[in-house]
Order: sequence, then C-alpha cells, then structure tokens
Amino acid sequence: MFGRLMPKEGKYFDLFNSHADLIVEGGKALSGLIGALVDEPGKAAVHAEEIDVLERKADEITHSTLAQLHTSFITPFDRDEIHQLINSMDDILDIIQDVAESMTLYDIQRVPPEAKALADVTEACCARVQSLVKLLHSMDNAPQILKFCHEIAELESDADRILREAMSKLFREEPDVRQVVKLKEIYELLESVSDRCKDVAGTVEAIVLENS
Repeated sequence: MFGRLMPKEGKYFDLFNSHADLIVEGGKALSGLIGALVDEPGKAAVHAEEIDVLERKADEITHSTLAQLHTSFITPFDRDEIHQLINSMDDILDIIQDVAESMTLYDIQRVPPEAKALADVTEACCARVQSLVKLLHSMDNAPQILKFCHEIAELESDADRILREAMSKLFREEPDVRQVVKLKEIYELLESVSDRCKDVAGTVEAIVLENS
C-alpha cells in the first residue's frame, strides 16, 4: 500500500540508478585490473584509468543528489536516509579507486589467486547493489530488495573467509617481507569493498522496513 502512496520524485531514483550503474562498471574494472595482473600485466593501467574516470563521474552524481536535497520540498523517503544512501554508494567506488591507486603506488606486478577471488566477490556485490537500487522506486519490490540485501551479506561473509585464508597463506609462504606488506594492504582494501556494499544494503534494508 505504502509503495503506491510514496512521493514520486523520479530524479532521485534516476540519480541512484546512474550511480549504481557506475558501481557495477567499477566492480568489473577492478576485476579486470586484478585479472590483468594475473594474465596480462600490460593492460592493468587501462583498467586503473577507467576506475579513476568512474569515480569522478560518481562524485558528480553524489554532489547532484545532495544539492537536490537542499531544493526539494518532497522526497521519496527521509532526507537523512537519502544522504546516507548516496554517500555509502559513493564509498564503494572510493575504495575501488583506493585499490587501484595502491596497486600503482606499490608497483604491484603480480597478485596471487586469492586477490582475484576477492575481486570476483567484489564484482558480485556491486551487481547486487545495482539490482536492489533499481528496485527502490517502489516498496512493492520490498521482498526482492531484501533478498538482494541478504545475498550481499552472504557475499561479504565469503569475502571475510577468503581474506582470512589469503592472509594465512601470505604469512606462511611469501618470503619477501615487502611483498607481504603490500599484499596485506591490497587484500584488506579488496575485502573492504564488500563491507561498503553491505553498508548500502543495510541502509536500503532500513528504508524498506521503515516504509513498507
């Protein structure tokens, strides 16, 4: 019932959807970057540059959303929730960019399979974020939205497990202390992307439970 009564501020949902599209592209670019370091190192820079472009576009959308909050009389849900949602979405691409920048800063030339596994989970999380955001225009979609929130939580748990296994292997098998330091930070940053996706899912879940 509430979904049919919700104020129809389409502009907000257009902004959310556009940002979510960039998140998906960012997840794919990150997976491509890690994959390139495994198979085709010469192509890694292309993916890193793509991530920078995506992050700047996402910042513009975030700024537009926050600016609209100051001019809109009617919003589709609570203003604080809109603020929290768009900022938590922006955090995802910020962390993805942090991974890419750290790769360049530390001159990472090779990555273990565990890094690719974390990147694959990240890409899956980003896809779920896009899916749930695109359903947010109507609370009639609440069951499906909550399903995606649950899937993100499960993927984040998978990322935690992969991180623990990767760290254990790194400290046991990597003889180069400098490489240990570098990969430890890369692993932690990769895992934190799924954490930020879970933050978005938590915000959306609260919106749905409050308004449906």
